[in-house]
Amino acid sequence: MSYISYITTAGPSSPVTRRYTLAPKAQELRRRRSCTHAICLIVIHVKDLFFSYGQADFSLRIAELNINDGESVAVTGSSGSGKTTLLNLIAGIALPASGRIETNGVDVGSLSESDRRKFRISAIGLVFQEFELLEYLTVLDNILLPFRVSRALPLTPDVRDRALALADEVEIADKLARYPDQLSQGERQRAAVCRALITRPPLLLADEPTGNLDPANTDRVLDILFDYANREVATLVTVTHDHDLIDRFSTVIDFKQFHASGTAEQPAEAVPPT
Repeated sequence: MSYISYITTAGPSSPVTRRYTLAPKAQELRRRRSCTHAICLIVIHVKDLFFSYGQADFSLRIAELNINDGESVAVTGSSGSGKTTLLNLIAGIALPASGRIETNGVDVGSLSESDRRKFRISAIGLVFQEFELLEYLTVLDNILLPFRVSRALPLTPDVRDRALALADEVEIADKLARYPDQLSQGERQRAAVCRALITRPPLLLADEPTGNLDPANTDRVLDILFDYANREVATLVTVTHDHDLIDRFSTVIDFKQFHASGTAEQPAEAVPPT
Protein backbone atom coordinates (compact mmCIF):
# COMPACT_ATOMS: atom_id res chain seq x y z
CA MET A 1 0.00 0.00 0.00
CA SER A 2 1.33 3.44 -0.90
CA TYR A 3 1.10 6.12 1.75
CA ILE A 4 2.44 9.46 2.89
CA SER A 5 3.94 9.48 6.37
CA TYR A 6 4.90 12.36 8.62
CA ILE A 7 5.25 13.07 12.33
CA THR A 8 2.82 15.30 14.15
CA THR A 9 2.41 15.88 17.87
CA ALA A 10 -0.38 14.85 20.18
CA GLY A 11 1.17 16.81 23.04
CA PRO A 12 4.34 18.69 24.04
CA SER A 13 6.48 15.55 24.12
CA SER A 14 4.48 12.86 22.38
CA PRO A 15 5.31 12.58 18.68
CA VAL A 16 2.89 10.49 16.66
CA THR A 17 3.55 9.19 13.17
CA ARG A 18 0.56 9.61 10.89
CA ARG A 19 0.20 7.69 7.68
CA TYR A 20 -2.27 8.81 5.05
CA THR A 21 -3.20 6.11 2.56
CA LEU A 22 -3.17 7.38 -1.01
CA ALA A 23 -5.82 4.99 -2.34
CA PRO A 24 -6.56 1.26 -2.68
CA LYS A 25 -4.22 -0.39 -5.19
CA ALA A 26 -2.13 2.79 -5.23
CA GLN A 27 1.17 0.96 -5.43
CA GLU A 28 0.02 -0.88 -8.55
CA LEU A 29 -1.42 2.25 -10.13
CA ARG A 30 1.67 4.36 -9.51
CA ARG A 31 3.62 2.04 -11.79
CA ARG A 32 1.45 3.18 -14.70
CA ARG A 33 2.46 6.30 -16.58
CA SER A 34 -0.99 7.05 -17.99
CA CYS A 35 -4.62 6.24 -17.22
CA THR A 36 -5.28 3.67 -19.92
CA HIS A 37 -7.23 1.40 -17.60
CA ALA A 38 -10.73 1.74 -16.22
CA ILE A 39 -9.44 2.81 -12.81
CA CYS A 40 -7.33 5.94 -12.31
CA LEU A 41 -5.88 7.23 -9.07
CA ILE A 42 -7.00 10.82 -8.54
CA VAL A 43 -4.11 12.71 -6.94
CA ILE A 44 -5.81 16.13 -6.78
CA HIS A 45 -9.55 16.49 -6.25
CA VAL A 46 -11.19 19.92 -5.99
CA LYS A 47 -14.93 20.18 -5.31
CA ASP A 48 -17.16 23.27 -4.91
CA LEU A 49 -14.18 25.49 -4.13
CA PHE A 50 -14.55 29.17 -3.33
CA PHE A 51 -11.61 31.39 -2.39
CA SER A 52 -11.17 35.15 -2.04
CA TYR A 53 -8.47 37.49 -0.75
CA GLY A 54 -10.43 39.37 1.89
CA GLN A 55 -11.11 42.92 0.70
CA ALA A 56 -9.21 42.45 -2.58
CA ASP A 57 -11.23 42.36 -5.77
CA PHE A 58 -10.49 38.72 -6.53
CA SER A 59 -12.31 35.45 -6.07
CA LEU A 60 -11.96 31.98 -7.49
CA ARG A 61 -14.67 29.36 -7.93
CA ILE A 62 -14.06 25.83 -9.18
CA ALA A 63 -17.01 23.46 -9.24
CA GLU A 64 -14.86 20.39 -9.80
CA LEU A 65 -11.32 19.59 -10.91
CA ASN A 66 -9.54 16.22 -10.93
CA ILE A 67 -5.91 15.51 -11.78
CA ASN A 68 -4.81 11.90 -12.08
CA ASP A 69 -1.70 10.09 -10.98
CA GLY A 70 1.18 10.38 -13.42
CA GLU A 71 -0.26 13.28 -15.42
CA SER A 72 1.87 16.21 -16.51
CA VAL A 73 -0.39 19.26 -16.39
CA ALA A 74 0.20 22.77 -17.69
CA VAL A 75 -1.95 25.45 -16.06
CA THR A 76 -2.31 28.48 -18.31
CA GLY A 77 -4.21 31.76 -18.18
CA SER A 78 -3.83 35.49 -17.86
CA SER A 79 -1.99 37.16 -14.98
CA GLY A 80 -4.16 37.48 -11.91
CA SER A 81 -6.57 34.72 -12.94
CA GLY A 82 -5.72 32.54 -9.94
CA LYS A 83 -3.18 30.02 -11.24
CA THR A 84 -0.70 30.51 -8.40
CA THR A 85 -3.60 30.64 -5.95
CA LEU A 86 -4.69 27.19 -7.13
CA LEU A 87 -1.22 25.76 -6.47
CA ASN A 88 -1.21 27.35 -3.01
CA LEU A 89 -4.60 25.79 -2.27
CA ILE A 90 -3.50 22.36 -3.47
CA ALA A 91 -0.39 22.60 -1.27
CA GLY A 92 -2.31 23.83 1.77
CA ILE A 93 -0.43 27.14 1.81
CA ALA A 94 -3.82 28.85 1.49
CA LEU A 95 -7.23 27.55 2.54
CA PRO A 96 -10.55 27.96 0.69
CA ALA A 97 -13.48 29.79 2.23
CA SER A 98 -15.58 26.78 1.30
CA GLY A 99 -15.31 23.55 -0.62
CA ARG A 100 -12.94 20.62 -0.45
CA ILE A 101 -9.42 19.98 -1.72
CA GLU A 102 -7.88 16.53 -1.49
CA THR A 103 -4.19 16.16 -2.26
CA ASN A 104 -2.73 12.66 -2.37
CA GLY A 105 -5.92 11.44 -0.72
CA VAL A 106 -5.65 13.91 2.17
CA ASP A 107 -8.23 16.60 2.88
CA VAL A 108 -5.68 19.37 3.40
CA GLY A 109 -8.29 21.74 4.81
CA SER A 110 -8.90 19.40 7.74
CA LEU A 111 -5.27 19.61 8.90
CA SER A 112 -3.90 22.12 11.36
CA GLU A 113 -1.43 24.69 10.07
CA SER A 114 1.45 22.71 11.57
CA ASP A 115 0.26 19.43 10.07
CA ARG A 116 -0.28 21.05 6.67
CA ARG A 117 3.33 22.23 6.73
CA LYS A 118 4.58 18.75 7.66
CA PHE A 119 2.43 17.13 5.00
CA ARG A 120 3.64 19.62 2.39
CA ILE A 121 7.30 18.99 3.21
CA SER A 122 6.86 15.23 3.10
CA ALA A 123 4.50 14.81 0.14
CA ILE A 124 4.90 17.74 -2.27
CA GLY A 125 7.85 19.12 -4.18
CA LEU A 126 7.51 22.88 -4.70
CA VAL A 127 9.39 24.84 -7.37
CA PHE A 128 9.08 28.63 -7.45
CA GLN A 129 9.80 31.23 -10.12
CA GLU A 130 11.98 33.21 -7.69
CA PHE A 131 13.85 30.07 -6.52
CA GLU A 132 13.32 30.81 -2.79
CA LEU A 133 16.81 29.66 -1.81
CA LEU A 134 18.12 30.74 1.59
CA GLU A 135 21.05 33.04 0.94
CA TYR A 136 22.86 32.16 4.18
CA LEU A 137 22.96 28.43 3.38
CA THR A 138 25.25 26.67 0.94
CA VAL A 139 23.78 25.02 -2.13
CA LEU A 140 24.05 21.60 -0.47
CA ASP A 141 22.30 22.78 2.68
CA ASN A 142 19.55 24.38 0.58
CA ILE A 143 18.97 21.06 -1.18
CA LEU A 144 18.84 19.25 2.17
CA LEU A 145 16.58 21.88 3.77
CA PRO A 146 13.41 19.71 3.94
CA PHE A 147 15.30 17.22 6.09
CA ARG A 148 16.53 19.94 8.42
CA VAL A 149 13.10 21.45 9.11
CA SER A 150 11.01 18.27 9.49
CA ARG A 151 11.38 15.58 12.14
CA ALA A 152 9.49 13.25 9.81
CA LEU A 153 12.45 13.19 7.43
CA PRO A 154 15.63 11.78 9.00
CA LEU A 155 18.81 13.12 7.45
CA THR A 156 20.66 9.89 6.75
CA PRO A 157 23.83 9.16 4.75
CA ASP A 158 21.58 7.83 1.97
CA VAL A 159 19.82 11.20 1.79
CA ARG A 160 23.15 13.00 1.52
CA ASP A 161 24.19 10.60 -1.24
CA ARG A 162 20.92 11.34 -3.03
CA ALA A 163 21.58 15.09 -2.78
CA LEU A 164 25.01 14.60 -4.33
CA ALA A 165 23.54 12.43 -7.09
CA LEU A 166 20.83 14.99 -7.88
CA ALA A 167 23.39 17.80 -7.99
CA ASP A 168 25.54 15.74 -10.34
CA GLU A 169 22.53 14.97 -12.54
CA VAL A 170 21.73 18.68 -12.97
CA GLU A 171 25.42 19.65 -13.32
CA ILE A 172 25.92 21.70 -10.16
CA ALA A 173 27.93 19.11 -8.19
CA ASP A 174 30.98 21.39 -8.30
CA LYS A 175 29.02 24.24 -6.73
CA LEU A 176 27.61 22.60 -3.60
CA ALA A 177 29.89 24.60 -1.27
CA ARG A 178 28.89 27.91 -2.84
CA TYR A 179 26.11 30.25 -1.72
CA PRO A 180 23.11 31.21 -3.89
CA ASP A 181 24.47 34.65 -4.74
CA GLN A 182 27.47 32.94 -6.33
CA LEU A 183 25.28 31.07 -8.83
CA SER A 184 23.78 32.01 -12.17
CA GLN A 185 20.00 32.16 -12.59
CA GLY A 186 19.94 28.74 -14.22
CA GLU A 187 22.11 27.22 -11.50
CA ARG A 188 19.91 28.69 -8.78
CA GLN A 189 16.79 27.16 -10.31
CA ARG A 190 18.49 23.80 -10.74
CA ALA A 191 19.44 23.88 -7.05
CA ALA A 192 15.83 24.72 -6.18
CA VAL A 193 14.62 21.80 -8.29
CA CYS A 194 17.01 19.46 -6.45
CA ARG A 195 15.48 20.65 -3.17
CA ALA A 196 12.00 19.86 -4.52
CA LEU A 197 13.04 16.37 -5.61
CA ILE A 198 15.15 15.34 -2.61
CA THR A 199 12.18 13.85 -0.72
CA ARG A 200 11.01 11.83 -3.76
CA PRO A 201 7.55 13.46 -3.65
CA PRO A 202 4.66 11.87 -5.58
CA LEU A 203 3.47 15.37 -6.55
CA LEU A 204 5.41 18.30 -8.02
CA LEU A 205 3.91 21.80 -8.09
CA ALA A 206 5.92 24.28 -10.16
CA ASP A 207 4.96 27.95 -10.37
CA GLU A 208 6.51 29.51 -13.50
CA PRO A 209 9.71 27.51 -12.90
CA THR A 210 11.27 28.80 -16.14
CA GLY A 211 9.94 32.36 -16.04
CA ASN A 212 13.33 33.89 -15.22
CA LEU A 213 15.43 31.61 -17.42
CA ASP A 214 16.91 31.82 -20.90
CA PRO A 215 15.77 29.25 -23.52
CA ALA A 216 18.65 26.85 -22.88
CA ASN A 217 18.05 26.76 -19.13
CA THR A 218 14.28 26.58 -19.69
CA ASP A 219 14.72 23.34 -21.61
CA ARG A 220 17.18 21.99 -19.06
CA VAL A 221 14.91 22.64 -16.05
CA LEU A 222 11.88 21.16 -17.81
CA ASP A 223 13.92 18.10 -18.79
CA ILE A 224 14.86 17.59 -15.13
CA LEU A 225 11.23 17.84 -13.99
CA PHE A 226 9.90 15.54 -16.71
CA ASP A 227 12.70 12.99 -16.24
CA TYR A 228 11.85 12.80 -12.53
CA ALA A 229 8.10 12.54 -13.18
CA ASN A 230 8.62 9.76 -15.71
CA ARG A 231 11.09 7.85 -13.56
CA GLU A 232 9.07 8.07 -10.33
CA VAL A 233 5.60 8.06 -11.97
CA ALA A 234 4.96 11.36 -10.21
CA THR A 235 2.32 13.95 -11.03
CA LEU A 236 3.62 17.29 -12.35
CA VAL A 237 1.48 20.44 -12.26
CA THR A 238 3.15 23.50 -13.75
CA VAL A 239 1.89 27.08 -14.07
CA THR A 240 3.23 28.70 -17.23
CA HIS A 241 2.62 31.70 -19.46
CA ASP A 242 4.80 30.23 -22.18
CA HIS A 243 2.53 28.61 -24.75
CA ASP A 244 5.58 27.26 -26.58
CA LEU A 245 6.00 24.80 -23.70
CA ILE A 246 2.52 23.30 -23.40
CA ASP A 247 3.03 20.64 -26.08
CA ARG A 248 5.35 18.90 -23.63
CA PHE A 249 2.48 18.29 -21.20
CA SER A 250 -0.12 15.53 -21.37
CA THR A 251 -2.88 17.86 -20.16
CA VAL A 252 -3.63 21.59 -20.28
CA ILE A 253 -5.94 23.46 -17.90
CA ASP A 254 -6.89 26.88 -19.26
CA PHE A 255 -8.00 29.25 -16.50
CA LYS A 256 -10.37 30.98 -18.87
CA GLN A 257 -12.87 28.31 -17.83
CA PHE A 258 -12.82 29.67 -14.28
CA HIS A 259 -14.36 33.04 -13.49
CA ALA A 260 -12.70 35.37 -10.97
CA SER A 261 -16.22 36.40 -10.03
CA GLY A 262 -19.19 35.20 -8.05
CA THR A 263 -20.50 32.85 -10.74
CA ALA A 264 -20.16 29.13 -10.11
CA GLU A 265 -18.48 27.10 -12.82
CA GLN A 266 -19.13 23.85 -14.57
CA PRO A 267 -16.66 21.03 -13.78
CA ALA A 268 -13.23 21.87 -15.18
CA GLU A 269 -12.08 19.92 -18.17
CA ALA A 270 -8.41 19.07 -18.42
CA VAL A 271 -7.71 18.61 -22.13
CA PRO A 272 -4.74 17.33 -24.09
CA PRO A 273 -2.68 20.03 -25.82
CA THR A 274 -3.33 20.47 -29.53
